Amino acid sequence: MIAVKSGRNRSAGGATDAKALAEELGAALVRAVRLDTEDSLATAGAGRCTVTISWYAFALEYLEMRWPQVAAKTRNETNDALCAITLTMLRDVRGRPSDEMLRQALRNWAFVLPRPELHTAPPDIRLTLRWVARASRPLADLMDPAVMRTVLQSLRLKQDGTVAAAETQRHKRMTLVNAVRYAIEQGGLRDDPLANVNWRIAKTVKQVDPRVVANPTQARSLLHAVSYVGNYERARGRRLVGLFAGMYYAGLRPEDVAAEGWGRVFLHVTRPQAGKKWTDTGCLHDERGLKGRPPGDTRPVPLPPELVALWRESVDTFGTADDGRLFFNERGGVLASSTYDRVWHEARELALPPGLLNTPLAARPYDLRHSALSTWLNAGVDPTEVAERAGNSVEVLMTKYAKCLYGRRRSPTSASRLCWTNTTELPLPGNGTF
Repeated sequence: MIAVKSGRNRSAGGATDAKALAEELGAALVRAVRLDTEDSLATAGAGRCTVTISWYAFALEYLEMRWPQVAAKTRNETNDALCAITLTMLRDVRGRPSDEMLRQALRNWAFVLPRPELHTAPPDIRLTLRWVARASRPLADLMDPAVMRTVLQSLRLKQDGTVAAAETQRHKRMTLVNAVRYAIEQGGLRDDPLANVNWRIAKTVKQVDPRVVANPTQARSLLHAVSYVGNYERARGRRLVGLFAGMYYAGLRPEDVAAEGWGRVFLHVTRPQAGKKWTDTGCLHDERGLKGRPPGDTRPVPLPPELVALWRESVDTFGTADDGRLFFNERGGVLASSTYDRVWHEARELALPPGLLNTPLAARPYDLRHSALSTWLNAGVDPTEVAERAGNSVEVLMTKYAKCLYGRRRSPTSASRLCWTNTTELPLPGNGTF
């Protein structure tokens, strides 16, 4: 009796222990499920779910955040980079449109602001964007090093499959870096996927090629040749002589000259050409402050007598635009880069001998600025003075023109006439001074 009773007690105790263990395990399981659910709800409540949000949906949101913060040219670069990344982040889903159609839909309809109404798009564009939304991989797939490496590889290439310039690669990669940071900030990614991939971009060559630099004689010949481009009545070339002269005699950038009006030359605004899709105004040119300077800052630029004479002649012949600009197209509008590029190429054919025509010498209008700055430096002008006129830091100036500096210890040549270290203001008829 005693033994039987003792056995029954042990059996009851074992059942009690098993029940307690089961209850403990069950409670732990419930806690785990509850914590996982709360974590998922918190992630969804933050506006991001790393499982469900697609790269394409995220890219549209990122563009809306980024667009108001950047200049028109940067918008264009951002659009190009997002297109390349999105094409890489598409799964192999049935009904894939052609790469040309995909790029057209993304570049012209998806990644521009204000975004065009989808119902106004052609049927093939609407179908393409719906397919992209369905086929886009999750944003969280960027955490896979293999996927990220594929994305980085796509940013190396141009549309034709050839390798892009290092500077272009750098701009595209910066768009990816900024997008990843925004995704982490918003909770779409928990870590930086770029940290797991060893990827390098070739250093950008920022030094000016000495072969593009025109000497004073060549520069004057080119400026004279500009006046012979086109017929006399239309004056395609004559109305642009002063514009090119400003690049050479004052070291101005094309966008500086395009915006300049009357008065003492204190540059305060530029009009870089960006494209109607990227500007806030819908105009071809974007009105910006000076390059590398805070809004509202100015840059004084002294002008030599040769340039003042040419600008006076231009004003006497063609007048000024309604808003005071010195240089304008035949309809009074802002000069497009394609307009003065065509005139410049025709002038090179008139001015240069056959042996130099196919060389890089002054191949672009911007090379006139390079010619001016390198001429001043080689003539012995203080780099601080040159940097101030050019709108660069001394460090950037000396780095860019390191290959163009030669014979600095020799006595200055006739090029020193272009340096005018003690330039004075020259009176102009009517309303101002240079």
